[in-house]
Amino acid sequence: MPSQRRKFTREEPESRRADLIAATLDLMADAGPAETTVRAIAEEAGLSQGMIRHHFSSKEDLINAAYQAHMAGQLEGSERSVAGDTARARLARFVTASLTSPVVDPRALSLWAAFIHMVRRDPAMRATHEENYLAYRDRLEALVAATLAESGRTATSEELRRLAIACNAVIDGLWLEGGALPDAFAAGEIEAIGRASVAALLGLPLDDGTEE
Repeated sequence: MPSQRRKFTREEPESRRADLIAATLDLMADAGPAETTVRAIAEEAGLSQGMIRHHFSSKEDLINAAYQAHMAGQLEGSERSVAGDTARARLARFVTASLTSPVVDPRALSLWAAFIHMVRRDPAMRATHEENYLAYRDRLEALVAATLAESGRTATSEELRRLAIACNAVIDGLWLEGGALPDAFAAGEIEAIGRASVAALLGLPLDDGTEE
């Protein structure tokens, strides 16, 4: 009679790690940090508490990994559909993607609220936050630089940095309100405001890139 014992594969350790991260994100979003205990994470993931200790040095390490995964997913969401024949179109699409689902989402806002208070007291969380903030801002700065260059304008590195910070602040504010009050805005309104605001900061018209 063939053995019914489960055959393990090399992919399973990474899969279990991903399951633990996904469970942590679900708990952080739905119940908050206080309820995201080792026992709750293990139960949510359908794994033993020992499995957490096997894959992560501590609960804090797991939570930080979950934060990294969430932030990386947000950047990936902003990068979707960033294509086009012109730099201006690529910037417009980046802004649009940064202000639409799944980047703008009540669950994403809940996760931000759950994680952000940890950033001030946990050096590892602060490092993760800084790394991902800078990754997004650097990407935005590169798109801004390309757009200005395409229009025949030159800008110093300091000017580009300031423009990226300002554009990021506009996007962040709209992201926050869109996640908190999704029904308070008409379809496409936040994205249009985002593009118009970035355009005003750059002194260039910025369409959504769909009419190329």
